[in-house]
Amino acid sequence: MDLQRDRPARAGRERVGRGRRVRRERRGAPASSARAGARSARARAGRRSVRRTAARRRREPQALITDVPGIRVGHATDLAGLTGVTVVLCDGPAVCGVELRGGANDVVGLDYLDPRHLVPTVNGVVLGGGSRFGGEAIWGVMRWLEAQGRGFAAGPTVVPHVPGAFLFDLGLGDSRARPTREMGYQAAASAAPGPVAEGNVGAGTGATVGKVHRIGRAMRGGIGSASSRLGDVVVGALVAVNAVGDVRDPDTGALIAGARESPDGHRLIDSARALTAGGVLERFAAPENTTIGVVATNARLSKPEAAKIASLGMLGFARALSPPHTAFDGDTLFALSVGDRPADLTRLGLVAAQGQPRFTSCGRGSESSRSAPPPARRRRARASGAR
Repeated sequence: MDLQRDRPARAGRERVGRGRRVRRERRGAPASSARAGARSARARAGRRSVRRTAARRRREPQALITDVPGIRVGHATDLAGLTGVTVVLCDGPAVCGVELRGGANDVVGLDYLDPRHLVPTVNGVVLGGGSRFGGEAIWGVMRWLEAQGRGFAAGPTVVPHVPGAFLFDLGLGDSRARPTREMGYQAAASAAPGPVAEGNVGAGTGATVGKVHRIGRAMRGGIGSASSRLGDVVVGALVAVNAVGDVRDPDTGALIAGARESPDGHRLIDSARALTAGGVLERFAAPENTTIGVVATNARLSKPEAAKIASLGMLGFARALSPPHTAFDGDTLFALSVGDRPADLTRLGLVAAQGQPRFTSCGRGSESSRSAPPPARRRRARASGAR
């Protein structure tokens, strides 16, 4: 027998045998390994989605709420306390509606959005951190508006009307830091058309997402803006994302930001799936959420129609936040009408609903804001060293 001539045949049979053993081993691999592989694949898909979204936003012309004629935006930011306030001001009186979802809303000044209220319009909307304490910033905005002679004519003076919504950021920075009257005044005075700062500024300074396992495994949220067009009608929005759940790419469904597997890791978990499987929100984390925003348009709307647009826009949150509108969220969306363009309410609502996920996903802020919240000791040092 020629051993040299038979060696290639034996080698081929051995390779085939090894391949069969590997396939059998793979078929018998533990389920945990398969799940780990699936998680790794989802994480890679999420990272690719983030890169594609960032690249697309760099290529596209920036679309902002200030594309709506007559809309101005200003921020005031407390980087030491990790809180802030954002003001959306209208050049003229604006019709306003609102939609509330979830079960933990902190809002001020909704009474004069009722169609039966004597005051027909508002001068702007305030978004801020500080939870219920953040409402103090509204007084600073009103003081600035009064100094400009803007508000509802009431005898010898004017009374500005500015509703607001506030998110819980007291667990990230200094819990004693809140938006103040001075910050409200500063944000109003700095409000301008044109470029809008996004990320961890203004109301998005202390925003976080993915808090099903408390703040230690969450990620930074942020504030973002975008706009869409329907002929000569413009619909823009500004959203501060501080959800208990995750942020997903509205086009692919991939996770963009949310809860992490461990405090020191960057691999994301599916918060909705974890909750469905029996993950329980710790009681302390319950109020630490809320996504708040403003939709503005130059279409002519009545108060009920503005409320309907806010309602339809809120439906779009469900495409970008997972899970949305939980009992631990105080999701609030205002709608402002600042123009006189005629528009079909259904078409306008569809634009608001379809565009809202884009506004929300960019509301997670800049790529730098996707980092984990700073450790507790660094948060304490930052707050005590700067205050």
